[in-house]
This record gives sequence, C-alpha cells and structure tokens, in this order.
Amino acid sequence: MSEGKTPDPTKVISQARELRFPRYRLVVTEGPDAGSVLEGSSEELAIGTADANDLVLKDTAVSRHHIAIAPTARGHLLRDLGSTNGTMINGVAVERAYLSPNAVISLGATRLKFEAVVGDARAALSKEARWGRALGTSDAMRRIFAVLPKLADSDATILLEGETGTGKGLLASAIHEASPRAQGPFIVIDCGSIPPNLIESELFGHEKGSFTGATGARIGAFEAGKGGTVFLDEIGELPLDMQPKLLRALEEKLVKRIGGNEQIKLDIRVIAATNRDLRSEINRGRFRSDVYYRLNTFRLRVPPLRERRDDIALLTAHFYGQLARGGGEPPAELISDFARHDWPGNVRELRAAVERTVLLGDPTVWREITEDSPATPAPVASARFEEGMSFRAAKERAVGEWEREYVRSLIDHHGGNLSKAARAVRMDRNHLRELLVRHRIRADDT
Repeated sequence: MSEGKTPDPTKVISQARELRFPRYRLVVTEGPDAGSVLEGSSEELAIGTADANDLVLKDTAVSRHHIAIAPTARGHLLRDLGSTNGTMINGVAVERAYLSPNAVISLGATRLKFEAVVGDARAALSKEARWGRALGTSDAMRRIFAVLPKLADSDATILLEGETGTGKGLLASAIHEASPRAQGPFIVIDCGSIPPNLIESELFGHEKGSFTGATGARIGAFEAGKGGTVFLDEIGELPLDMQPKLLRALEEKLVKRIGGNEQIKLDIRVIAATNRDLRSEINRGRFRSDVYYRLNTFRLRVPPLRERRDDIALLTAHFYGQLARGGGEPPAELISDFARHDWPGNVRELRAAVERTVLLGDPTVWREITEDSPATPAPVASARFEEGMSFRAAKERAVGEWEREYVRSLIDHHGGNLSKAARAVRMDRNHLRELLVRHRIRADDT
C-alpha cells in the first residue's frame, strides 16, 4: 500500500492465508507437578492453580491465574497476570518478556523449562481486509476476522478484551449484525457509567414502588433484548455484589425485576467487553472467577493500534474519506506522521486526530494533544537499606512513592483534569483513575 493512496477496504487481499509460529512445550522440572508437560499452540496458554488454566499447578505459592504465554510475530511473549509472588525468567523478575529457547520460568516453588519443538503451529487468516464495519490488513486483525463468522453463527457468550478505543464495541455490533439474531435488538449497557445502586435495575428492571423513585415499572436490558444481543461494556467495572446476580441470570436464563415475583425467561445472546485482563482482577479480588469462567466461553483479544501499525494507513484513509468535504485522500505527510505515533487511545484517538486535521486544514495540528506534557515530578528520597525489610518490599515501597509523586504532579499540572492528564502521558484513562484511587488523589473525572 503506497502512502497517500486510499486503500480499498472491500478488496480481497492477496496475502498469506495463515500465520506460522515455532512450536514449543513447557516442561515442569521442579515443584509439586514435576514431570508435567504442556504442548504450545497458536493460541495463548495460561498457567496457574485455577481449573480454567491450560496448565493447572498444585503449588500453593502460585496464583490462581499466574502467567500467560502467547505467540507473536516477535516471539513467544510471557505476561505475569498480577500474581502475588511474581515471575522470574532465568533468575530475573519480569512482568512481560519474550522467551528464548531453554529459558527457565520460576513461579513460586515451580520451575518450567521453555523448549523449542520442531515444526510450526498455525493460525488461519482471513483473505478480507474488513469484517462488517471493522477494518484491518494486519495479521492481527485478519486473524480475528477469520474466526468471527463462526462466532457470529453461534449463540456462545463472547468476552472481548482490549485497551480503550480498540473497537470492541464495533466488533460486538458487527457480530450481532452477522448473527441469526440480527433482526433483534442490540442493547448496550456500559457497566462503568451506571451508578452502583442503579445497575441491577438497568439489567433486570424494577416494579413500581420497589424503591424510592420507582414511580413506574421498568423493563431491564436483559428483558428488552429478547431475540437479540446484550452487550455488557466494561464488565470489569461491575460491582462485586452484582456479579453473583449476573451469574445466576446467565446460567438459569431467568431474571426477576426488583420488587417483582415473576420469573422472566431470557432469550438473549451476551457479549461482554473489558479494557482489563479479568484474570488479574481475579487475583486482586476485584472480579469473581465463576463469573469470568461463564463469560469466557470464547475470549477474543483486540490488539492495540501500536501492535497493528499496518492498519494505520488504511484507517487514516477511511476516516479522512468520511470526514473530508467531498472525500479525498489524506496527505502522504499525515500518514507518515501517524505511522510513527503509538496511539495510546487507539482507533478512537486516531479518528479524532483525523477529524482535527480535516476541520483545521493543518496536517500537524493533531500533535497538540501530546505537547502539553506534565512538569517533572518531585524526586523521592533515595532508597536506603533497612534492617528486616526484604529487597522486594523496599523496591515496592520506593516505586509506590515515586508513582504517588508522579501522579500528583501530573494531575496538578493539568488542573485536576483526568482526561487531559491521561492523554498527555499516553496512559489509559481508567488506569490513571485506578492510580488516583490507590493514592487518594482527587481529580476532575471528565
């Protein structure tokens, strides 16, 4: 695709029809499960003590969801899922790292050896550069497009994971539109925007007089979605006390309105989305494992834009054609500039940048969102050895102090505006909000 040329997203692309990854296996060399072997594939593998993992360990020092290993174009990527005791590779503590042959992974008292195996693991790729309204020529998106038709035909619950702005809502809508339920409603519930005291009513409805302010009966989203799809956006924000009620509704296919006695039979398909890894939330006690397992009939990770840079030119041209008067092609300079940016806000941020460019007629104006950077945070005291304190504990305390000062300085610099501060440092807004809560720092949540 040449820069500045408008790609045709409907065109069948003549690229490889499958991805190939070097095969591998994990061998447990030490620990209660010594001798166990797990063969890798083209899909992500999860390891921990919970039964839902691909490799279930008995080691009590291992977290329920400890690590995940996924094949990527750069190699096999290991991620620690917010485990309690951490993860080490060849004796070095890591949160994310690419694995080399014969690497030794340490989880609690367990040691695993990462061994290369002759042959390839394969994953199918779509020959199309779009599916529904979703666009992408990258391998990452074409891999998703290859599985979506089968998912759409089924009634299986789907969990979409990915950063804010990656297009999870668009994919959920496209799945509904391609499904046998397409003629039914598509109901969206944003679990992060509804006050906790109203979420049950939004989902299940209420009867007149069931609580203060209930001046009339109201049907909930699950009842209103009859024959269609209910999309639970930001499911990771659902309050803990609501999660068992959601689980019962999903398993029994029945709900009762608040204040009502009638059992209402459900005829819906549920798609959920989150910008968090719910396995990490389970480890932290913020999400129930049984709800996760019920939602996770099929889990699909939507990659951030920085992991699919091949799509930037396509998406830029698509948005430019939509927004520019009379259509047209974006300047080559703009596409070249965009290709070098990390896009922490992902596709949503890219579209906003194209819109600013079109409105102001200046291909450099989009950069203004990153120019307002925070002042340098105040330095924290130098670390000192303290008798009886472990290195890990001392490090965590020092990092915590630095993090608190950095976030406070960031928020102060931007006048308490959460959204503006998050954009300035290319941080996910929800993650910044979590840091503010953790360090008890107030901000304008806009």
